[in-house]
Formats: sequence, structure tokens, C-alpha cells
Amino acid sequence: MLNFIKNFRNDEDGAVTVDFVVLTAAIVLMGLAVGTAISGAAQNLGGAIADNVNAQNVAPPTN
Repeated sequence: MLNFIKNFRNDEDGAVTVDFVVLTAAIVLMGLAVGTAISGAAQNLGGAIADNVNAQNVAPPTN
């Protein structure tokens, strides 16, 4: 029983998987944070572009 406990304590087979899960979660959370941070500015810029395009006066072509 003592050998089983020592082997279990020294076993590192699942450590890499845990590391990648933590890194993936951190990357996803950072992506969500960046997306949330720039979404308001992107909407404002899109609205400004739409307003500018709608304000343009385009004369119909003459034949």
C-alpha cells in the first residue's frame, strides 16, 4: 500500500493536460475581455461611418 501511495504521488501523467486546460481557459478569457473592451468603440465607429456615408450627396448620372 505504501508503494502505491508513493507511485501515485510521483505520477505526473495528467500534469500536462491540466497545464493546457489552464492556458486555454486563460486565452479564451483574455479574448473575451478584449472583445468586450473594443466592442463599444467598434459600434461607435461603425455608426460614424454609416452617418458619413448617408450624408453624402450623390448626383444621378446625366446622359
